[in-house]
Amino acid sequence: QVQLVESGGGLVQAGGSLRLSCVVSRRTFRSYGMGWFRQAPGKEREFVAGISRTGGNTLYVDSVKGRFTISRDNAKNTVYLQMNSLKPEDTAVYYCAASITGHYSDYGAYNYWGQGTQVTVSS
Repeated sequence: QVQLVESGGGLVQAGGSLRLSCVVSRRTFRSYGMGWFRQAPGKEREFVAGISRTGGNTLYVDSVKGRFTISRDNAKNTVYLQMNSLKPEDTAVYYCAASITGHYSDYGAYNYWGQGTQVTVSS
């Protein structure tokens, strides 16, 4: 019954910025670890960023460190991914995911997934 809806994707020039949002249906959102993943055509789904239940801890894949920021607003049942200095290699479908255990650093810990939002970065 947990539903996640992503938004904010689009087409941007290299060096530009986008902010992705993910709204979670459950009132218990604050108990979930949250993460963002991405998948480019012909490639495996990749972990991008994760955040703990209260937002006190975050984790990023090396390729986005210093450029992307994950955050959450538990009052709004929403997690965000601010993406700056975008590169063509960031082009992918981005997925929001929730972990009911609260763990956020392990792919296998995520139980629920959104439908994805397309991010395209032109050179």
